This record gives sequence, C-alpha cells and structure tokens, in this order.
Amino acid sequence: MKTFSATPADIDKKWILIDAEGVVLGRLASIVAMRLRGKHKPSFTPNMDMGDNVIVINADKVQMTGKKRDEKFYWHTGHPGGIKSRTKQQILEGAHPERVVYQAVKRMLPGNRLSRKQMTNLRIYAGAEHPHEAQAPEVLDVKSMNKKNTRS
Repeated sequence: MKTFSATPADIDKKWILIDAEGVVLGRLASIVAMRLRGKHKPSFTPNMDMGDNVIVINADKVQMTGKKRDEKFYWHTGHPGGIKSRTKQQILEGAHPERVVYQAVKRMLPGNRLSRKQMTNLRIYAGAEHPHEAQAPEVLDVKSMNKKNTRS
C-alpha cells in the first residue's frame, strides 16, 4: 500500500463559521489551528495547504480561565528600549479585540512559510456580523464538542 500524498487538484476547501461567545480561548485556538492546517481530514498532507477557510465571530466575548486576562503580550518596536506590553484584558477592551484570538491561533501553528499562508484563510470579527454569507459557511458548534470548552 502506498502513502497518499495530496496534490493541488485533490484539495477541497470548505468555509467554517465558529461562534466564540463563551468559549475558552486556548481550546478555541487549538480547534481553529487544526482546521486551518487540515489535520481533521483523512487526506492530510503536511506540505500542502489543506485547511478550510475559518470565520470566527464574537471574538470580543471569548473567555479565559484563571488569571489569564492579566497576562501580557509583549512586542518590540525595533528602537532601543522599545519593548511594549499590554494585558489581554486591555486588548479585549480596546479597538481591536480580535487580535487576542489571532495571536493565540498564530502561536499554535508552526513558524514557517506555509503556516503564514494558512493564516490568510482565517477571518476574525469582534461582533456577530461577517461579510461572508455568500460562501454559505457551515456552522461548527465548538461549545457542544466538550463541556470544558465553555466557561460561564
């Protein structure tokens, strides 16, 4: 029996809609990262972009356990003494709350060219509206997959 290796003609991409309201951030990010890579498909090939297009709505209503809202995201401006930080709570209350989900998913993917291409298949929106109704996305209910996925 030969090992199956997918070609670009074999790739079938779907559109997936995930509602992040009340879902724990890390569990949401791991499910989204798996869908982006295509590891949920039996024809998964590591060197091809097999993943689906994922739409995440209500990213501003994502939950975190423990004191994770007080943890900081760090970045550097490139100038001497240019280290900056913000807590996850500050980012969620700011102008772009979807960046918390974006960073969590990005850090669960390998750091290579393919994963940067796969991240372009991710669309995150802070509110409940999204402009992708024409693609007829399938709804993936992350809340009902496992009781630990939600937090009240």
